Amino acid sequence: MTTDPTADLRRAFYLLLGLAAVGAAAARVCGTELAFEPSRFAPPAGGYGLAGENRVLRPWPAERPEPTPFFYSNDRSRWATVRALVDEGTYVIGRHTPDGDRGIVFEGDYASIDKVRHPTTGAYYSSKPPLFATLVAGEYWLLKHALGWDIGRDRWPVAIAILLTWNVLPFAVYLVVLARLLERHAATDFGRLFGFAVAAGGTFLVTFAPTLNNHTPGAVCTLFAVAPLLSGAPTRQGLLLGGFFAGFAVTFDLPAAALLGGLGGLVLLACRWRAAWFALGAAVPLLALLLTNYLAFGFVEPVYSRFDSAWYRYPGSHWSRIGTPAGRGIDFLHEPVWVYAFHVVLGHHGWFSLTPAWLVGLVGVWAAGRRPSGWLSAGWLARLTAAVTLVVVAFYLTRTDSRNYGGNSACARWLVWLTPLWVLAAAAGADALGRRRRGRWACGLALAASAFSATYASWNPWRPPWPQQLLFTLGMIDY
Repeated sequence: MTTDPTADLRRAFYLLLGLAAVGAAAARVCGTELAFEPSRFAPPAGGYGLAGENRVLRPWPAERPEPTPFFYSNDRSRWATVRALVDEGTYVIGRHTPDGDRGIVFEGDYASIDKVRHPTTGAYYSSKPPLFATLVAGEYWLLKHALGWDIGRDRWPVAIAILLTWNVLPFAVYLVVLARLLERHAATDFGRLFGFAVAAGGTFLVTFAPTLNNHTPGAVCTLFAVAPLLSGAPTRQGLLLGGFFAGFAVTFDLPAAALLGGLGGLVLLACRWRAAWFALGAAVPLLALLLTNYLAFGFVEPVYSRFDSAWYRYPGSHWSRIGTPAGRGIDFLHEPVWVYAFHVVLGHHGWFSLTPAWLVGLVGVWAAGRRPSGWLSAGWLARLTAAVTLVVVAFYLTRTDSRNYGGNSACARWLVWLTPLWVLAAAAGADALGRRRRGRWACGLALAASAFSATYASWNPWRPPWPQQLLFTLGMIDY
C-alpha cells in the first residue's frame, strides 16, 4: 500500500479555497441589490461619449427608485411567476384588457420583456420554461406559510433565502463533488489544484450568484450527471442519478439535450441493457417539464418554439420591433454570421477570451482524448465535451432570431452550463502543461484573466462583459 504524501495538503487547499469561494458567493447574495449605473443611462441632453446610434440608453429615473433585489428582465420574469403561483395560484403574470395592461409583470419590481401573451385570452406568461419557477415557488410557499414572509413586503428575506438555496448551497456541493472527481481523474497535484482554483473563482457561476438564474443550477446538474458515470462501471443507482441530472440539466438549459444524448450514447455502449436505468432517470425531470409547460400554456412544447407567432409578436412586444427602425441594441443585431461566431469564440463574448482557462482545457481535451480508455472514462468525456460544445455553438449560429449573445449579460450565458466539463478538461490540460515552469506560468495567467472576467460584473451579471465595454469605448461597436 502506497501513501500519497501530498493528499492532506490538497484536502486542506480544497477546504480553505472552497470555503472562501462559498463565502464570497454568499456575500454577493446577501448584498444583492439593483444598482443604477450612470454610464448605462442617457443624460438629459441625450447622447454621451462615443455612444452610437444603436446604443440603447435608459432614461434616468426622475425620482429615487425603490430598492430591489430583482435585477432585469431575465430574473424578474421568473420572480413574477413565483409570486403569481403562490399569491394568486396561477402562471398568469398579467393581462391585456381594453383598459390597458395589468398585473404583476407591469409593476416596477417585476417589469420584464421576457413575457409572452396568449393570442386569444390576452393573458401574459413568463417566456421562461416554467418548471424552475414552479420549484422556486414551492420554497416561497414554505417561507410564506412557515415564517409569514411575503415577497411584496419582505423582498430581501425571500430573495436571499431562495438565492442561497438555489445558487450558493448547490455551488458548495458542486465544489465537493468536483474535488473528488479531480482527485480520481487528474494525474498531478498541479492539475488538481488548478482545476479546483478555476472552479472556485474563475468561472461565471460565481458571477450569477446574486440573481435568480437557470445557468447555475444547470451547470451543477451537468456535473452531477457525469460524476456517477465516470467510475467506468456505474451501478444501477449511478445510472439513475446520471440520467436524472442529465435530464434535469435540460430543464434549466435546453441545449443540454446535446449532453443528454451524448451521455446516453456512451452509457448504451458501455452498459447495454442497463442503459434503461439512465433513460428512466432522465424521463422524470423531462416529464415534469412537459407537465408544467402544459399547466402553464396548454401545450407541452417550450413556448420558445412559437417565437415567430403572435405569442411573441403582439403589439407593443419587445420582439415585435425585429426588422423595424425601432429595433436597436444587442437584441436586434444584423452582424454577419462570421462576426457573430468570432465574438462568441474569441471576441467580446468569447468562450476562450473571457475565460482563458478554457484554452488550457483545449490542451486537456486533446491530451485526455488520446488516452485509450473505456466508454465511461475521462478520455471519452473530453471528446464529448468538445463535441457538445461545437453542437451548441453551431445551434446558436444558425438561429438568427436569438443571435444576440444572450442579451445584456456578462458572457454568452447559454454556454455556462458547460462549465464543469471544461473545468475537468482544464485540469487535464494543467497536468500536461504543469510539467514545465513556463506551462505553470501560462496556467496561472489564464486563471488570473478568467477570474478578472468573472469578477468584472460581480454586482450585476446583467451588464456587458469588459471586452464589449472596451470595444464600445473605442468606438469599434455601438451596442
